[in-house]
Amino acid sequence: MMRGLLAFAALFVAVLGKETYEGHQVLRIIPKDDVQLSLIKDLEDSIEFELDFWRGVTDVATPVDVRVPFHSLQSVKIYLETQDIVYSIMIEDLQVMLDYEQEEMESAARVAEPRNTDSYDYSRYHPINEIYSFQDMLVAENPNMVSKIVIGQSYQGRPLNVLKFSTGGTNRPAIWIDTGIHSREWVTQASGTWFAKKIVTDYGRDPALTAILNKMDIFLEIVTNPDGYYYTHNSNRMWRKTRKPNPGSSCVGVDPNRNWDAGFGGPGASRNPCSETYHGPSAHSESEVRSIVDFVKSHGNFKSFVSIHSYSQMLLYPYGYTKTPVRDQNELHNLAKKAITDLASLYGTRYRYGSIINTIYQASGGTIDWTYNQGIKYSYTFELRDTGRYGFILPANQIIPTATETWLALMAIMDHTYKNPY
Repeated sequence: MMRGLLAFAALFVAVLGKETYEGHQVLRIIPKDDVQLSLIKDLEDSIEFELDFWRGVTDVATPVDVRVPFHSLQSVKIYLETQDIVYSIMIEDLQVMLDYEQEEMESAARVAEPRNTDSYDYSRYHPINEIYSFQDMLVAENPNMVSKIVIGQSYQGRPLNVLKFSTGGTNRPAIWIDTGIHSREWVTQASGTWFAKKIVTDYGRDPALTAILNKMDIFLEIVTNPDGYYYTHNSNRMWRKTRKPNPGSSCVGVDPNRNWDAGFGGPGASRNPCSETYHGPSAHSESEVRSIVDFVKSHGNFKSFVSIHSYSQMLLYPYGYTKTPVRDQNELHNLAKKAITDLASLYGTRYRYGSIINTIYQASGGTIDWTYNQGIKYSYTFELRDTGRYGFILPANQIIPTATETWLALMAIMDHTYKNPY
């Protein structure tokens, strides 16, 4: 009977093409000292349990969230208990949450397709074709302000679309925002879509944004890793990386936030193609990364660069690959503090802030370390909601609250960039 069920399950996955996470749990582990910290780090570096660290090892008493496959649960729990490491179950059965998310999306999808960006449903998660069509509608509705630039193609040939918001002029100082570089972080792409609508809605109404757009351009890449995003909707909801095959390995993809030429290949990135933090064969090997690099260099006048991730509620500035503080440390720190204070004013959502290496962990080859080294002073990374109850499976009813509060922080950064030309 059991063998028959397993065969049926295998057939089910093969037919639907979707990875199942039945029985997978997400554990929250709290290291109490440096010994436990290094034992958990050993777990993170090991491949035998096939663990997926949602929140990596940072420091003592800081939670580590890890998805444990059903077949490894017993071994991992015994290991933790034997070492006297405290853990709790954050998500009892991941598949139950994924099923609920899928049902919500399917019922929302039965509504008629939006005819314009006013009727687009910002409070739900959308597949890539709907985001692409949203972008085209926004451009069509706002031809004097919004244009779409295709800066390259993904490995699988999808366009890398960037929306340009401009009130005229040539080679103006500019602000860059990207969302969805890690494909499973769905609240980021959803927030990016909301930001795009917010910019066209608030221009002429909000004096601060109007002043910014009268002097600067804003560039917004909503689906920065389109192959990965497509894959999360159609095959594996928990996919993080790109989808380019790795020669000599059965494991696919590169972590596009470890692929930049800033401490490339150093600590905090993996050389193992099966790792979630695999840095790739060389810096800028991924077209999704290289296209941004080429665009930023050819533009030459970016003043702020904001890359948006989830989750854990943090606002971070460089560096991630070295403990050496950036020369603008004080200004970046104070601006981060103002941004998260503005963000918290709406719903009381609490963010931590600081340099990447001091606030989360050492990570080499990251986006904003590279942009800062290119002379883009106001380089920041957000980690949006939440702090772990849902992790990457943030309920759709939190999209608009997340985007709305994040916008306040973005405005703080953009306004400061506008008022402090360099």
